[in-house]
Amino acid sequence: MNLTLVQTIFTGLLTLSLLAQLAYYWGIYARLAFGHYEEENSSKKLPAVSVVVAARDEYHHLKKNLPALLSQDYPDFEVIVVNHASKDETTDYLKKMQQTNPQLKVINIEQDLNFFHGKKFPLSIGIKSAKNDILVLTDADCKPVSNQWVRQIAQKYDANTEIVLAYGPYEKEKGFLNKVIRYDTFMVAMQYLSYALAGMPYMGVGRNLSYRKSLFFKNHGFTSHYDVSSGDDDLFVNQAATSTNTKVVIDAQSFVYSEPKHHWKEWFIQKTRHFSSGKKYKRKFKWLLGGYNFSLAFFYVGLLGLLLTKTWLPVVLGAFLVRFLSQLIIHHKILKRLHESQLLLFSLFWEPIYIPLLAFLGILGLTRKSIQWK
Repeated sequence: MNLTLVQTIFTGLLTLSLLAQLAYYWGIYARLAFGHYEEENSSKKLPAVSVVVAARDEYHHLKKNLPALLSQDYPDFEVIVVNHASKDETTDYLKKMQQTNPQLKVINIEQDLNFFHGKKFPLSIGIKSAKNDILVLTDADCKPVSNQWVRQIAQKYDANTEIVLAYGPYEKEKGFLNKVIRYDTFMVAMQYLSYALAGMPYMGVGRNLSYRKSLFFKNHGFTSHYDVSSGDDDLFVNQAATSTNTKVVIDAQSFVYSEPKHHWKEWFIQKTRHFSSGKKYKRKFKWLLGGYNFSLAFFYVGLLGLLLTKTWLPVVLGAFLVRFLSQLIIHHKILKRLHESQLLLFSLFWEPIYIPLLAFLGILGLTRKSIQWK
C-alpha cells in the first residue's frame, strides 16, 4: 500500500507514541501494579518520630483531625503544630489540647510574614523545633486512616533511608468533581510512586511525607525555592531524593485522607499552584513527565488521523486495543492497591479530556504569579 505523506506522518506518530506508552506502562507503572513488597521487621527498634503540621485558621480541621494524630499507636513521638498567625479559634483549641496531651507541642507565630509565600516558613520553624530526626509531615485538613500511620512509615527507615513517600488520597464523596479530584490524585500517585520504585524518586505529597531532619538541613531546607509558593513537598524531594535514600509505603494503614475541594474554581487554583513548582524540577524529570503526556497526545492524533484517512484500519484497531488493555490491567491493579473504588471505568473515558485540561492548567501554573497560602 502506497501511503501519502500525511498517512506516513500519522503512521509514524501512532507507532512511536504507542511504543512510548507501552514503555511507560510496562517499564515504570507496572512496578507499582505488580511489585512485591516485603513486610518490615516489626520487632526492630522503632525510631523516635516528630509529626509536623503547619496550620493557619484551621480550627475546624484541627478539631476534626488532631485527635487522630495524637492517638497514634507508637512508643515515642511528638506532634508539633505551628500556629501561623491564626485569627480563628485555633489558638484557644490548641491550648486546651495541650492540657491533656503532653506529646503535643505548639509553636505560635504571632505575625504574618508577608515576604514569605506559602507554608514553607511555618513548616521550617516546626522542623527546626522538632526534637527527633525522623519527621512525618501532614496538613491540618488530613486524617490518618488508622492509629498505625506513624508506625507504618517509621518501620521503613534503616541506616540508608532518608525519605519515605506515602499516599494521600481524598475522601470519596458524591459528584463529578470528586471523581475528577480522586482520579487526578491517583494519576499523580501512580507516577511518583512508580518512579520511586524504579529508582527515580522526584516528588512526594505534603499530606503524607516523611524525611530526616538532618537531610532537611543538609539541603538548606527550602531556600532554593522560597520564591515559589508551593513545593515544600515535591521540590524538596526533587532536590534531595536519590535512588538509594528513598522508600515507598503503600500499606492501607499508612494512608492519610484529605477533605477534597467542593468547587471547580478552588480545585483549579490548587492545581495551578501545584504546577507552579514544575518549572524547578530537574530537567530529567521534566522530560520524563512531559514525555508521557506528549506521547499520549500524539497517540490520539495518530489514531484519529489514520481513522479519518481510512489507513491500516485493522492495525489501528490493534494498536488501540494493545494500549487500552495495558492501561486497563495496570490501572486496575494500582487502583486496587491504593483502595480507590469506582474509578476504573472513569479513568478510561476521562483520559482524553484530562490531558488537555492538565496542559491548560500547567500553562496557567507556570505563568501566573505566586499564590499566597491560606
